Amino acid sequence: MKLLDLMQIARSMTASDLHLITGISPAMRINGEIILMNRPPMEPDELRRMVDEILNDDQKQHLQKNWELCFSLFDADRARARVTIYFHAGNPEVSVRLCSFNIPDSFTLGLPSIMDELARKPNGLILIAGATGAGKTTTLNYMVDLINRERRCKIVMIEDPVEYVHRPQKALIVQQEVHTDTHSFSRALIHVLRQNPDVIVIGEMRELEAIATALTAAETGHLVIATLHTPNTMQTVERITAVFPGDQQKQITLQLANSLQAVITQDLIPRADKKGRALAFEVMVANAAVRNTIRENNLHQLYNLVETGRKDGMNTMDQCLQDLYQRGVITYDAALTRARSVDRFVKQQGVNSSAPVRESAAQSFIRRLTPGS
Repeated sequence: MKLLDLMQIARSMTASDLHLITGISPAMRINGEIILMNRPPMEPDELRRMVDEILNDDQKQHLQKNWELCFSLFDADRARARVTIYFHAGNPEVSVRLCSFNIPDSFTLGLPSIMDELARKPNGLILIAGATGAGKTTTLNYMVDLINRERRCKIVMIEDPVEYVHRPQKALIVQQEVHTDTHSFSRALIHVLRQNPDVIVIGEMRELEAIATALTAAETGHLVIATLHTPNTMQTVERITAVFPGDQQKQITLQLANSLQAVITQDLIPRADKKGRALAFEVMVANAAVRNTIRENNLHQLYNLVETGRKDGMNTMDQCLQDLYQRGVITYDAALTRARSVDRFVKQQGVNSSAPVRESAAQSFIRRLTPGS
């Protein structure tokens, strides 16, 4: 069996990822959980053959030299997938992120309504944060798709690798893939401003040079949309400034305060009905108070501003979890395990009369063990 065949099987099972690991049957991630295929465990020679079949000579040399490789691949259904090859105990193993053909609408994705408003901003910096697999890339591509449908402009996307392919509608779209069209995010961003873009999309802001160029572009009239691997709003702002040497941090903080439009932090939570996962999100909109707080480096105050900023479209992750739980979308246990402040979340359920009274599995277990309960 070939890798493309396994990818087709995984896609037919609505899997988001496929994992090929030595000594284990091919594994799929479905609704956030790892499920093994009913197939024999993978042998080292079989994995090496699968890897050799999908790589060209340049990719083989890169893998041999660097021991890891990430690239995009079309499967048998002509859908794009992100393939990562790495070594474990001297043997190559494969992780595949399966991308869908079409980008779902905001209702299907569960995005807040403010996302459309943010995508229509003419300039500034929009950051989409969250852990790996939290749906950041899908949200980013939803915003690009909206701009593509509504605005006559030029969009330049720098990705590692390209996951969704956008066909020009009203906009011109250039999608550059790292290691295929450019050596790195930083190198691509140095030249991107010479391409006369209106919108710059960065698959992930990692390096100092990339962050510096993104801030400059956002300040000079471009709309910049980028993702980061950070768990919440405050750490997202901290990550950007902390990358720079101490003598540059003051200037970077000012640039960020002036150019930032919003930070959206995402998480995917198993649904109560076991039918997929629900999107939970934290939204910080850069209003005057937020900009001033960042400018003065009082980042510990950002949470309170987000918590009280509902009128500007803001909400904390805990507020979103509470809303999802009260509507029965997720369970109490699922909400509790993702809550940033567990004590506050529990107390809020007690004071909110509209919240359904449901005890968690842990609470139920303790109650049964308590004498006289």
